[in-house]
Amino acid sequence: MKFGLENMRTLCAAMGHPENSFRSVIVAGTNGKGSVTAMVSAALHAAGYHAARYTSPHLQRLEERFVIGEREVETGELRDAAAAVQAAVEDLLRRGRFEAPPTFFECTTATAFELFRRAGVDVAVLEVGLGGRLDATNVVLPLVAAITSIDLDHQAQLGTTVREIAQEKAGVIKPGVPVVIGPLPAEADAVVADACRARGAGLIRAGTDEQVRARVDPGGTTVTIQSPRRTLHDVRLALQGRHQAVNAAIAVAVLDEMAPLGFAVDDEGVRAGLERARWAGRLERFQAGGCDVLLDAAHNPAGVRALAEYLGEIGWTRITLVFGAMRDKDVRGMLEPLLPICHLLICTTAASPRAVAATDIAALAAGLTAGRSAIAVAPDPAAALGRAQQEGYPIVAAGSIFLIGPLRGILR
Repeated sequence: MKFGLENMRTLCAAMGHPENSFRSVIVAGTNGKGSVTAMVSAALHAAGYHAARYTSPHLQRLEERFVIGEREVETGELRDAAAAVQAAVEDLLRRGRFEAPPTFFECTTATAFELFRRAGVDVAVLEVGLGGRLDATNVVLPLVAAITSIDLDHQAQLGTTVREIAQEKAGVIKPGVPVVIGPLPAEADAVVADACRARGAGLIRAGTDEQVRARVDPGGTTVTIQSPRRTLHDVRLALQGRHQAVNAAIAVAVLDEMAPLGFAVDDEGVRAGLERARWAGRLERFQAGGCDVLLDAAHNPAGVRALAEYLGEIGWTRITLVFGAMRDKDVRGMLEPLLPICHLLICTTAASPRAVAATDIAALAAGLTAGRSAIAVAPDPAAALGRAQQEGYPIVAAGSIFLIGPLRGILR
């Protein structure tokens, strides 16, 4: 991992600036940015625009990161675009134009730009990888920027306080470009508002209680959203959970801001986008071994709190929890909201060299439960799922995207 935009600017220039071949929207945030990216791109596609989206990380296959219209790019298309990036990188390295070799994320971002140029897309919605100010996606000049939420995560890279993290995410704010934000902590809101004033960027707050009402039941999430441009009644969201109502309101506000900039989407298109958006591994339901299984890529305390709220609203008050996490995450903060409803916690080692060992998670959990919840250890995600199916309770898997990816592969 390496922060800075010089490599991306050098690489994009060498490739003839593919990032300038389409208009863009950039979406940052601690949580919710992938969902908003999916909703906005789905609505643009429904309205007839040749739209694309770039997200990260992927759950199972690299192709998931690059969606044009409603489909992932073909492997051959990805290979060809990546080869063009590779050729440019190798030439720049030979000529000593890089201070350090580009990172994996810089290369995938440049590949996305090249794929979208080759496809002739009108507009691409780009999810920030990490932070904002120095993220590889931030070389674009977007039509609209969004910051969905700000909470503690990736502190080693972004700062140890909400204010410091907000300063990094506010780096996506460009002079004169409207900025849509979700409900933020007061100190984060102040940072973003100050950045907007300094750069002459309009600030639009979305997702407040006055703007969105939600009803959650086991069958789904239904919302009514009111914005200055439109009111949408009883939209049945494709993505589940009360937190998705806020994300939907942010997506609507982004689309509202795009209208006077040449990308108008009528109410029918917005509704279609919210009802069709797909974002795998986020409160995604499966059946396996006679059990209901819920996969959620919640990997920080704020995400897990949203998961716990959802479980309460659908009546899952006794679960088997399959949990794995990365070493740089707040494992305690993720476990605490879920342990009170655990029949059994199955700790496993997620599929990454950065993962916390299952035994270490179990030791931490033992100190939190004081014997109130049973704890088991499984060596890998597949074994953890098999063990969970023996219990007969609803199964919830959370804690890391690197846990959800392998489990999703098995369940599909």
